[in-house]
Amino acid sequence: MRVLIVEDDDRLAEALQAFLGRSGYETARVATGAEAVEAVRESGDATSSDAPGIEVVLLDLGLPDIDGLDVCRRFRSFSPVPIVIATARSQVEERIKGLQAGADDFVVKPYDARELVARIEAIVRRSRAFPGEMQFEQAVELGAIRIDFAARQLLVSGSPVDLIPKEFDIVGVLARYPGVAVPSDRLIRDVWGTDWTGYKRSLEVHLASIRRKLGREPLIETVRGVGYRLING
Repeated sequence: MRVLIVEDDDRLAEALQAFLGRSGYETARVATGAEAVEAVRESGDATSSDAPGIEVVLLDLGLPDIDGLDVCRRFRSFSPVPIVIATARSQVEERIKGLQAGADDFVVKPYDARELVARIEAIVRRSRAFPGEMQFEQAVELGAIRIDFAARQLLVSGSPVDLIPKEFDIVGVLARYPGVAVPSDRLIRDVWGTDWTGYKRSLEVHLASIRRKLGREPLIETVRGVGYRLING
């Protein structure tokens, strides 16, 4: 597995590369946001087996040229690559901003390197497992709403709704059980690959964003005390 480390601190980057290398990972390192965007773009375009693609990005927010949140948004404009944000910004608001920008997970410096590896492994398992789980059906239609799993698109009356990857994953899990209330902890486990209840607030933020993007078109309803349900027609 290849991890791209986006970190401008040379000593920290070298330590991360050494630890991840001992843990069996191949790493590449860049020090700026511009280099990171180019590396991920080139990875997505690569077709040669001699140039393995980037499977996870470890992204520092305090970069010298572009704010890490903007880098995260740029990644999400063209790539679904899993992103772990690593930063000294510990405020809850900053974590929410990171998740809204498209990150898959968030670790606060200083962190235990073993925890970082565990989070990377969980994210990769989730990113690999989710598409296979959805192969039972290529698309689901609920009235004017169409969920296209192959294209990873949500369409309303034929027009695509701009969802970030985690938002689409939430809709995708709910679509497996239309009309059935899915518990919040099940959504967190299926979408984030963890049982940590600290993601409940992130789930609520993503659901609010989905509803805002849908406007007046109903799709997801809250089942008090249980979780959420996709409205079945």
